[in-house]
Amino acid sequence: MQPCWGQLNTRTAPDENYAREIQELFCCGKGPDSLYTEADVKAAARVLTGWRNNNTTMTSYFDATRHDTTPKAFSSFYNNTVIAGRTGATAGDIELDEMLNMIFNVQEVAKYICRRIYRWFVYYDIDASVETNIITPLANIFRSNNYEIKPVLQALLQSEHFFDTLSRGCQIKSPVDLVVGMCREFNIQFPPSTDYVTNYAHWNYMVTWVSNMQQNIGDPPDVSGWKAYYQEPQFYQIWINSDTLPKRNQFTDTMIVSGYSFGGKRIQIDGIAFARTLSNPADPNVLINELTALMFRLDISDASKAQLKRDILLSGQTSDHYWTDAWNLFISTPSNTANATTVRNKVRDLIKYLMNLAEYQLA
Repeated sequence: MQPCWGQLNTRTAPDENYAREIQELFCCGKGPDSLYTEADVKAAARVLTGWRNNNTTMTSYFDATRHDTTPKAFSSFYNNTVIAGRTGATAGDIELDEMLNMIFNVQEVAKYICRRIYRWFVYYDIDASVETNIITPLANIFRSNNYEIKPVLQALLQSEHFFDTLSRGCQIKSPVDLVVGMCREFNIQFPPSTDYVTNYAHWNYMVTWVSNMQQNIGDPPDVSGWKAYYQEPQFYQIWINSDTLPKRNQFTDTMIVSGYSFGGKRIQIDGIAFARTLSNPADPNVLINELTALMFRLDISDASKAQLKRDILLSGQTSDHYWTDAWNLFISTPSNTANATTVRNKVRDLIKYLMNLAEYQLA
């Protein structure tokens, strides 16, 4: 209640903040079909009067003496519902339940929530076709299952539309997705959770990078959350700007080149270990094809791959054997330090280059 100022909402001085956010942010949205009125906000605020906070137990409770006991009339958007004013200790719960039932009886609520789900999992651009063929059926599933979200997710995530190639690589990774995704992708090994100090230091290092990319975990900028999840028309594009893109590249560069060390333990991308998981890293074509398939949601052109092979793996040579021989010698004779250094540096440079491409920022 407190972040929404609910404890300030009394029958003598109604505070509309929480009533407005219930409708605008969480249930109905601000779209063209969200036709609740200013009078609906005022009526909802009166329904919510009387709630207070116990700062000792950090719980909320209802104070009937501060509650508005008069009827609350809503607009035609809510079917002209009138919530009767009540008295007594249960008045707050009863009127709140009736108001929430009234709100969720409106079809637009299910559509609004399904649009939010769609934008999270698929794409922010909801055109007329998506609205008709995806959002409306999902909203019907949502309502018919008493607003249980699992059937909606099952329908969306198992649909042909979700797996359509046009739905791939159409989002920009959030800072959390970029950092955590990279750690999982390259199987970076963190200290055991039982080593509290070292483990905390390593994860705090990651959190600091995420914050520097403008997503401070646990501290969204306001009650609406981070703008990339809701702000039209940019949505995910907000994550990339002249400040955050260099920091994204600096982070991935650091993790492949030097990593981070604390307490005698280092976290870093091990390019050689990652290359060994591929089917045939001795073949430069296979190495590049499988790396790009794993790291990118959208493939790059054959010409780009050929240039990567020539410039990084072959050092300007034309024969694939230049890389194949170096890799095979590294595997058979790892004590050959000059060759091992060459192979490690080339794998490092290849992964570093790929992570600096625009395609790596896409989810």
